[in-house]
Amino acid sequence: MARVLTPQAEDFPRWFQDVVAKAELADNGPVRGTMVIRPYGYALWERIQADMDARIKTCGAQNAYFPLFIPESYLRREAEHVEGFSPELAVVTHAGGKQLDEPIVVRPTSETVIGEFMAKWVQSYRDLPLLLNQWANVVRWEMRPRIMLRTTEFLWQEGHTAHATREDAQAYAARILYEVYEDLMVNLLAIPVVVGRKTKQERFAGAINTMTCEAMTRDGKALQMGTSHELGQNFAKAFDIEYTSAAGVREHAWTTSWGSSTRMLGGLIMVHGDDDGLRVPPALAATQVVVMAVKAEVVDAVHKIAADLQNAGVRVVVDDRADIPFGRRAVDWELKGVPLRVELGPRDLEANVATLAKRLSGGKSPVPLGELSTEVPRLLAAEQATMLDAARTDRDARIAEVSTVDEAAEAAADGWAKLPWDTLGEAGEAKLAQSGITVRCLTRADGSLPDSDTEPGLVAYVARSY
Repeated sequence: MARVLTPQAEDFPRWFQDVVAKAELADNGPVRGTMVIRPYGYALWERIQADMDARIKTCGAQNAYFPLFIPESYLRREAEHVEGFSPELAVVTHAGGKQLDEPIVVRPTSETVIGEFMAKWVQSYRDLPLLLNQWANVVRWEMRPRIMLRTTEFLWQEGHTAHATREDAQAYAARILYEVYEDLMVNLLAIPVVVGRKTKQERFAGAINTMTCEAMTRDGKALQMGTSHELGQNFAKAFDIEYTSAAGVREHAWTTSWGSSTRMLGGLIMVHGDDDGLRVPPALAATQVVVMAVKAEVVDAVHKIAADLQNAGVRVVVDDRADIPFGRRAVDWELKGVPLRVELGPRDLEANVATLAKRLSGGKSPVPLGELSTEVPRLLAAEQATMLDAARTDRDARIAEVSTVDEAAEAAADGWAKLPWDTLGEAGEAKLAQSGITVRCLTRADGSLPDSDTEPGLVAYVARSY
């Protein structure tokens, strides 16, 4: 097959850009840092969105929608929050041909505007917990935008909740992290993630705790895939989110926020892609199988195969463009990462077989036409498991256990490092930051989530990141 992409080993960022463009996932928008998500890319986002939305609702949250525009004064009421976002804010000062009395911020996230309405809606302990989620766009003015990774405008979901106690808020934020984010990334995207706690330096602005899912890309860097934050009572006090307890006492609520974005599409490319393009896990793929007619005379048979596979619950597209060379079409589907191709030519039809081409693990094999409806679903499930196992094996092989800050910096050249947090500490974290290396998260030695960053025996994961 002729090479149509820059090889990963030669120039990984260029390879990534090639895949985004040639697999028809997205294009750069007319304003610097914006993007247009093309239909093939958006179909993947829709499947992520639908799966995640169902998980969020299972956790009890309900969808709502809040304004794109936020009064600047709202952000000023939570000083640490606005300080954390100040360089990234897009601010509207004129509208309708006039200067506004108060500047309006284009939402970077919605804690402040949602906090304003939580204060109106929460009066009694009976109103809690209040569990909200919204699917929206946000704007953060990126200095170094990268399509599908860090864009000025991106799509995401953001959850916001209010609780009567810190314990309830803490438990819910952790539930979202595990049951929504980690489970989706592992079982839908086939991306193994390290779940941990952010350090004080890396914590979300205004939060008392940030928890994260970190993935390793094929060039050994880290990509933050989703975060869940305990906000304590900081926003509740700033926005007067109070309730009357069962004892008749006025109390401030405890709030959380959590979000994931179209960055997951970037993660999908960078974790699974190879030098032939994108590779899409079967559970995620909007098109799991493409049934290809090698010649025009088998078009009717190809449509019959597709109908049988659809009846078996497979998501299928028919490629009957016999006027386009078969090799060119095959390369296009390889680029897009469709998990399986069923290829049928006149000789195959005479022999009552079709050729199955596996995008994920490679190789081709003949399958009797009568067995396709059972063999294809079995193979899709097997390929999903193979992708996850391969990604986990590759990741684990590139995590070095080290014992010094200098060793951590050396390991972060092409992978991750893990070392005792007691050894690294805030001083070591600051030293690594001078070289563009960050502590991605902290975990207990057994990989579980710590209750604080002062627990003894914690492990720090260290890497360069996107």
